[in-house]
Formats: sequence, structure tokens, C-alpha cells
Amino acid sequence: MREALRVAMERGGDPSLAPIGCVIVLDGKVVARERNHVEDKCDVSAHAEIEALRAAGKGRKNGELRGATVYTTLQPCGMCTMALIWAKVARIVYGAGRVDVNSLYFEARHIDTLDFVAQAYREDISIEGGLLREECAQLYWRPWDKPPGAQKANL
Repeated sequence: MREALRVAMERGGDPSLAPIGCVIVLDGKVVARERNHVEDKCDVSAHAEIEALRAAGKGRKNGELRGATVYTTLQPCGMCTMALIWAKVARIVYGAGRVDVNSLYFEARHIDTLDFVAQAYREDISIEGGLLREECAQLYWRPWDKPPGAQKANL
């Protein structure tokens, strides 16, 4: 998770930049390190987890990452969670969760992505939250913060 934090901070810690970092480990080796590239690439799907899946999946049959552990600084959104499930990762570890950050980071306040994993198509995936929670949460707008209006696209 410390490496995911380092990757998240590559462009600084301004919460308006959504500094999310993701590291994928397979067979004891880091196979991908990525941060959020949404604004850089003008691509709404270029979340840190998706970018890391793309990098780690190159050259692998169907892009599958069976047995991999994904470390991400923020609980994955619905899109990223489903991609991680389909990539067949074994474990998802995140730092800050929904309750630790402003609701603008999640697309639906009544749907928790943890439910996606709990009810996933596979029973061999696990999820663990809260690793370096406070350090990760400090990267984002907190629940009590009042982000600028332009930041509230998901609300």
C-alpha cells in the first residue's frame, strides 16, 4: 500500500486531481503500478485500477490475473470492482473506504462496491479495507469537506 500511496502522489496531493494509486502484485512481484489518468487521457475509464489492469494484463491470455493482489488507495468504484472481478484477481486491498471520503468519489450512494465482491460470480476473491486508512484518506476530500462545485459531478 505504501507503493500505491507513492504512485498516487506522483502529481501531488491535490484532492481535485483524484490522486488514486494502484499496485498489482502477482507471484510476489509487482506487475503494474498506475495512478488515475482520467484527465491526462481525457478518458473516463482511465482509473488507476483499470490502468493497472491494462498494464499487468499485457501478454497474458485474456488479460486474466489469477492469484494477483491489487492494492489501491481508495475503495474501487463499481466500474473498477467489476473489472477486477472479471480479471480474476484473488484479492483486493484498499486504503480509504466510502465512509472515509466525500460521497463525490462514488457513483451511487446506495450501492456499495463491497456488495459486488460479496455477491461476485466467483467465490475465490477476497477484499480487505482500511490498510493505511488515514494516510490514504488524507489524499481525498473528506466527508465533512465542501468541495468546489465543479468537483461534484457525481452528486
